[in-house]
Amino acid sequence: MHQQIKRFFFLFSLLVGISSFSYSATSEENFENVSVGQLPQAWKRAETNAEHPAAVWEVTRSNDTSRGKHILSLSSFEGGSFRYFNLCYTDAVSFRDGEISVWFKANSGNIDQGGGIMWRVQDKDTYYVARFNPLEDNFRFYSVINGDRKELCSADVHLKKRWHLMKIVQKGSHFEGFLDGKKLLNCDNDIIKKSGGVGVWTKADAATSFDDFTVKDNN
Repeated sequence: MHQQIKRFFFLFSLLVGISSFSYSATSEENFENVSVGQLPQAWKRAETNAEHPAAVWEVTRSNDTSRGKHILSLSSFEGGSFRYFNLCYTDAVSFRDGEISVWFKANSGNIDQGGGIMWRVQDKDTYYVARFNPLEDNFRFYSVINGDRKELCSADVHLKKRWHLMKIVQKGSHFEGFLDGKKLLNCDNDIIKKSGGVGVWTKADAATSFDDFTVKDNN
């Protein structure tokens, strides 16, 4: 009887431990196995506030020895407007809370430059985005709801024209933004509560490259 009681409490403690465990799933896309001129499987391009497809997203060859052989690039435009948001994302990865990071390099743009991470993507018109703009020297969080973009928080920062690491951390309604390991953004917003897709984002004619897109989803 004594042994049965001990065994019961042992199994109970295991169940309590399992129920309190936070599962973390990691998804990584380094684009190395994607053919040049293509997109990763289950990724798609889209536009917010554009009347027609405005940008070409594709995997390209990298000439930079600090990156892999293949990177994801917004390579050309079929038109542009300051109201256009260019998206490349996937619904195959569902993200609500956790971390997302990506290496990025702002290549060019007259209307706008830079870009960043989008997450909790409900559709092409509703999502969160973190972006760096080298023309304005700032790093910002936005919500985009039915195509209407609203600034949530901002930090002034100057970065040299090279590859940089961006990371966002989300937990419930609280999120933080990092550039090259330094936390610059810290704010709360709960307008998008549901999990959603993930991807990358630029505005207008901002031609930007991305590499090593990593998602750590805490369920």
